[in-house]
Amino acid sequence: MSRQGTRGVDPRKVNGELFTLTYGALVAQGYNIGVRLIEDFLARNNSSRCNDFRETADIISKVGFKMYLGITPVVSNWSPAGDEFSLLIENNPLADFVELPPGHNNLNFSNLLCGVLKGALEMVQMDVDVRFVQDQLKGDNITELRLKFLRRLEDAIPVGED
Repeated sequence: MSRQGTRGVDPRKVNGELFTLTYGALVAQGYNIGVRLIEDFLARNNSSRCNDFRETADIISKVGFKMYLGITPVVSNWSPAGDEFSLLIENNPLADFVELPPGHNNLNFSNLLCGVLKGALEMVQMDVDVRFVQDQLKGDNITELRLKFLRRLEDAIPVGED
């Protein structure tokens, strides 16, 4: 059996490429994870349909995050219109033992959470914008996610199925 040599390959380049591929794939799957996770959440939880965005924020924080990550983010910074709030996370379990590599300070390592929240809320007919405002991995004191309600989605019947 011959052994293929790795001469001439810079290990930093290979590590960088692997990091880029795995990070991108993981973040891209966040939405799909949320779409599937909401089914599990609704099956395990006996809560009824939320009446407003404030109630949704409360359920996300006190039930959803607690159930899946073992934490309870603080809901705060409500907009005057009541259509936007922040989730403040003191100890993000997804960031444990993580350091951003040099030159990658613009990455939101836990961006998976944004996709999960967006995907899950779309399945319950809520179109939201989810983004990072602060991140402890970037030297901030807290991790802050900002959620903005955009519109209620209507159930769509596929064309031809009346």
